[in-house]
Amino acid sequence: ELLVARAGTRVNATSAGTAGRLVEDRIEAIAIELGLPYKTRCRFEGRNNRTAPCDLAVPGAGSAAEVVVAAKAFDSTGSKLTDAVREVEEMADVRKPTQFVMAVIDGIGWLSRANDLRRLHALWERGQIDGMYTLKTLATFRADLEAAARIRGLM
Repeated sequence: ELLVARAGTRVNATSAGTAGRLVEDRIEAIAIELGLPYKTRCRFEGRNNRTAPCDLAVPGAGSAAEVVVAAKAFDSTGSKLTDAVREVEEMADVRKPTQFVMAVIDGIGWLSRANDLRRLHALWERGQIDGMYTLKTLATFRADLEAAARIRGLM
């Protein structure tokens, strides 16, 4: 959706923030639909009491987090995308073996940052994150979130 909406245009940082918020709102709506307890825009605790940021934590933030999700969408280009990748890498590095880490990405900005996109995909291929999704594949995200919640006894 975001790729189509912004194809061929350059937008400002406010618009890029709106894109990111759209993805956050969509994943939050899925958590609500599934009846899951959650916290948005918080930090979760992983191995050795280390923490990392996340956009959605189920059932809650801090040490309560069993499933964490990064929502990264950009209509702009530039270093913000590299920062987003670093954030997901940090989540993957901090996670406990029992925690699920997922990333939902979208936006035209990713097209010009192929190396950053490859870094994210490599995390998924190596099993360092449990899923990588776009707005178009949110049905798969929903199914995977539900499965993770069931495994953790949250449903």
